[in-house]
Amino acid sequence: GEEAHKVYEGFAELCEDRSKQLGFSIKTSKSEVAELEAAISKDVALIGSLNAKVDALAAAIASNEADLKAATEIRAKEAADFATEEKELTEVIDMLGRAVGILGRETQKGASALVQLKDVASVTQALTVLVQASVFSSKDAAKLTALVQASQQSEDDSADATFGAPAAAVYEGHSGDIISTLESLSEKAETQLAEARKKETSALHNYAMLKQSLEDELKFASKDMGEAKQGIAKSSESKATAEGDLAVTMKDLNTDTTALADLHKDCMTKAEDYEAATKSRDEEMKALAEAKKVIQESTGEAEKSVYGLGQLSFAQLGRSRLASSADLARLEAVRLLRDLARRQNSTALSQLASRAAVALRSGEDPFGKVRGLIADMIAKLEGEASADASHKAYCDKELGEANMKKADKESEIAKLSTKIDQASARAAKLKEEVAALQKSLSDLASAQAEMDKLRSEEHHDFVKNEADLKEGLEGVKLSLRILSEYYGQAAGAAHKAAGGAGQGIIGLLEVVESDLSKSLAEATASEESAAATYESETKENEVERTSKEQDVKYKTKEAAGLDKAVAETSADRSAVQEELDAVLASLKALDEECTAKAETYEERKARREAEIAGLKEALSVLEGQAFIQQQSRRTLRGRREPQMALA
Repeated sequence: GEEAHKVYEGFAELCEDRSKQLGFSIKTSKSEVAELEAAISKDVALIGSLNAKVDALAAAIASNEADLKAATEIRAKEAADFATEEKELTEVIDMLGRAVGILGRETQKGASALVQLKDVASVTQALTVLVQASVFSSKDAAKLTALVQASQQSEDDSADATFGAPAAAVYEGHSGDIISTLESLSEKAETQLAEARKKETSALHNYAMLKQSLEDELKFASKDMGEAKQGIAKSSESKATAEGDLAVTMKDLNTDTTALADLHKDCMTKAEDYEAATKSRDEEMKALAEAKKVIQESTGEAEKSVYGLGQLSFAQLGRSRLASSADLARLEAVRLLRDLARRQNSTALSQLASRAAVALRSGEDPFGKVRGLIADMIAKLEGEASADASHKAYCDKELGEANMKKADKESEIAKLSTKIDQASARAAKLKEEVAALQKSLSDLASAQAEMDKLRSEEHHDFVKNEADLKEGLEGVKLSLRILSEYYGQAAGAAHKAAGGAGQGIIGLLEVVESDLSKSLAEATASEESAAATYESETKENEVERTSKEQDVKYKTKEAAGLDKAVAETSADRSAVQEELDAVLASLKALDEECTAKAETYEERKARREAEIAGLKEALSVLEGQAFIQQQSRRTLRGRREPQMALA
């Protein structure tokens, strides 16, 4: 009983310690759940903020790129317009210079055409006269007429409605008035050309400043976007890790809560079983003690009366008459013991019946011997009951500890398995994303290489065409200069017809020169536009490539870390599995020792109660016979006393 109580106290202490451990684990898990939920909320908020920042940066980048593209297109158009204007003004200045030079030479020669200028009423008529005299070509005259008209319309609103020329008196008798007009136009053209060049320089500078500013903004925005995406990736990783930890912690919390409830239930059940067993054992011991007391009290006087040393010889008178009833009692007691042994299938009771039969037949203090045998049996039953109770308490304690260890190891394995599954799934997803990014980078590199190739071919064609156009333009200019010098120096009537034909050739060459200059300007503008588009797309591809390479770097690093964590966690799980296998082996051995019995504790208890009841029944038979013998002995003593008085 004391040993069983000690074992139960140890089991109760184990229940209390385990309850404290689970309570602390539950409290810790709840705290971790709160922290993880707060961390997840923080990561979600940060991811939302960074996504908004990325969207804003993407919009800013798109806007800046659109502004840069628009500014580049405007700049290209301005450059083309300036090139056209510069070409036209240069041609005008050259044409005016040629006209002034021709008029100057004709004035020095005193040509007849200049004499006719005295009768003209306007510059237009004067130019017509000069054309007829083969001084100017018809093309130069038309251009000069247009220039003069435009100039005079801006200077004098009251000029001639048709030609806009000043009064005829201005030109009367003075060929130099035409030269002055042409020189004035040349000065205005040069001033306009200088202003156009100044405006072009300012526009080019403004474009360069705007381009630099937009490119800087794009650079910083791309950097900020990369950092924001990196932050999103880091926060997403942190969020995924926290969510995984939260799932594991919640599972642990539920497991610990269930384990605590089961522990309370098991401990209460064990406590109730112990209380019931203690109560039953106390009742059993009380019954055994009462039986022992009854034996001692009821057989003591019978033993003295029947087997006392002071008996008189008259006791032998009734021996023959009592022998048959005593023998029947002995046989009945032995029969009861043997029937009890047979019913209970108890070897010990069979041996007790045999020893009781021998003792009762011996005739030497049979009650004392039987009482001793019964006392020994009671002591043996008490010892077996105590040992059985101690063994049951030991089994309950060891099985409880083993089952708790089993639950702990299984819970730990479940946690590790969950972590492994989550990490493996995350790593697989990251590897898929990395593969997709690498394919995208490969496609981007192929597209950039193709674009580089096309741009190189396009630039090569432009360089070749530019060289051809410049070479042709230089040749035409050289031809114009040679012909102009030749026909300008020619004199005499013999060359007048040839001079007119020469002016036609010069006019044709000037048209060719204009076409070549226009083609060169268009080719240059197209090249600049293509170069700007190429640079813009290249920068976009570079930004995209850098962003995706960063994503590949971080995702690859994260996947490698997850693979390492999976390997380490798998090793930990294998170690815990080995510990669980050892616990299961120990639990199996305990099950075989504690539960693999043909007879349960309750069955053994019932059997002992039946044995004790049988012993009491056998003892009552012996006690009844002892009482009969005691009464018979008193009767014999009563008869003996009158006989002694008669004597």
